[in-house]
Order: sequence, then structure tokens, then C-alpha cells
Amino acid sequence: MRELAVALGERSYPIRIGRGALADVGALVAARSPRAVVVSNATVAALHLTALRASLDRAGVACDVVLIPDGEAHKSWETLNDLLTRLLELKADRSTPLVALGGGVVGDLAGFAAAVYQRGVPYLQVPTTLLAQVDSSVGGKTAVNHRLGKNMIGAFHQPMAVAIDTACLETLPPREVAAGLAEVIKYGAIRDAGFFEWLERNMKGLLAREDDALAHAIFESCRVKAEIVAADEREEGERAILNFGHTFGHAIETATGYGTWLHGEAVGAGMVLAARLSGRVCGLASGETERIEALVASAGLPVAPPKLALDRWLDLMGRDKKVDRGRLRFVLLERLGRAVVRADVAEGDLAAVLG
Repeated sequence: MRELAVALGERSYPIRIGRGALADVGALVAARSPRAVVVSNATVAALHLTALRASLDRAGVACDVVLIPDGEAHKSWETLNDLLTRLLELKADRSTPLVALGGGVVGDLAGFAAAVYQRGVPYLQVPTTLLAQVDSSVGGKTAVNHRLGKNMIGAFHQPMAVAIDTACLETLPPREVAAGLAEVIKYGAIRDAGFFEWLERNMKGLLAREDDALAHAIFESCRVKAEIVAADEREEGERAILNFGHTFGHAIETATGYGTWLHGEAVGAGMVLAARLSGRVCGLASGETERIEALVASAGLPVAPPKLALDRWLDLMGRDKKVDRGRLRFVLLERLGRAVVRADVAEGDLAAVLG
């Protein structure tokens, strides 16, 4: 078991990473409350709820379980309202932690519910997908989608802990593993060229789910994210670089209907577009753009976006959370490992990249 900390003063919390981390959840919850509400979906519950219940039982924690529908299409205001209704029916109080057992949809919904229920209750992230383990479970971003834009309604609300059990990845479909690798690639691209090189050498092992390779990739991804979140919790500066590829990726998800493209698939294609734009705007070397595209492709991710008219792209990206004073901002690369946020991208450069 390896452990990191997200250093946020009195709101600091641990990230525990390793095979068997699920068994630690009971002790983490018991330190706060003798009762918890587990939020999951039927797919994940069938695989991992028994082990989670056993951990809670050993620690003397009573729990209720609330299942929400599975899939990005259900990360909605309606599902959030149903979850809040169940918390009220269960008479959960302000000391009752929520335990988010699942992927990014479960984590975002449970986290948002925890942020707003009785003006804020504690919650714990137990991510079961690679994407959630390396990205959405860390940092306190919670949200639901709107038909006009992804993650546009939400709150910052930090968890009390994150427990990452690498054994959960054995049950993931290959497509979900590939989707999670998009966020892993992102960390190397924006912050750590050495890690990017390691990914180039070890992609086959990651796709084969080799324990040591996955554990290293998860640890390094969480390390980078924890450092950035500790420096800029509410995305007022540096944290924006974590959105590399996401301005394009969120537009793809919104345009195609949530769940048609997995989030990581959209981010994969989005990173390729962002790399090409970086070449035009920041002078990113063509060889480094080619390396990004090759690594995305080697992870089994799409490198080309769906066909959309330029006006449609601009409309979708105009609703992005990084828009500032009406100006589109893009996370671009000056070189591998060095990301910047630029608001001076000409429409002609966008048109050239988007075809």
C-alpha cells in the first residue's frame, strides 16, 4: 500500500493506493461516524459491494445503500434529486458520510450530493475505474451535466479520503481501461516528460493490466494531481492545466450525447487536437505532437474527432468553464511536460486544426 496526501491545511486528506485498499474503507469511515450511506450503481455493486460491506462491518459501521442508474447519461439533475430524496428518507444527518463506490459518474454525483445535502456532509471516494482512480476521485470537483454543457453545475467539495484498490481494475472492460489511460497520458504531457517517456515504453503492460505498471501509473498520476490541487484548489490559476484536451473533449461529449463517446475517448482525441493547436500557437515541435498522437493511438483511443462544423465547435466550446470574459482559453503545450493557458488563439488556427 502506498499513500499520498492532498495538502490543503485542515482539509488535507490521504490517497491510499494498492491491492486490497477496499478493506481499509471501514476504518476510514469509523474514524468519523458509526454510520454511512454507500452510493453506487447495480453494475459496480454486483462486483464490489460485498467486500465494502465486509470492511464496514469489521469496523462496526452500519450502512445503507443507494443505487443510481449506470452511465454518463444519468449524471443529471434528476438523478441528483433522486439521491437527495433517498438521503432524506434515510434520515441521514450532517455527520453521516457518503461512500462513493464506482466510477466518475458515481463519484461526481455522490460528491455533489455531499456538497449540498444539509449544506455539506463528509464523503469518501472509492473509485473502481482507472479514469476515476487517476483523475475524478482526487481534487474535490463534483458536478452534474446539463444538455448544453458537461459538468456545468457543481461545487468544489473535498473528500475525507480516497481509497484506490487496484484489484478493482481486473473487472473493467478493455474500453474502460483505455479511457482511463487518456487521463494518465495527460499528466505526462502537461507536467512530467519523464513519465510520458515511461508511458511510451510501458503502454503494452498497462493495457495488459500488469500490477506493477498500473500501480506506478496510478501513483504518478495522483502525485501530479495532488501537487497541482494543493497549489490551486479552486482552479484560479495552475489547476486549469489539468484540462489539457478537455475543451475539445467536452465539446465532443456534448455534441454526440453523453455516453456515446466515453470521457477518456473524447479527451484522447481532444489532446491530439490540442497538441496540433500547440504547434501553431506555442511552437510545440512537430515530433512531440506526433509522439502524443502515437501514444494516444497505442492506448487504443481515437485520435480524430467526430465531424462537426466549425460554428458548432465554437458554440460548444463557448460554454466551456474556462471561458473568461467571453474569451476561449485553451490549455496548450510549449513542450512535453510544460503546459500553459492561452486566451489569444486565433479563429484561423482553430479552423486549421479542426479541418
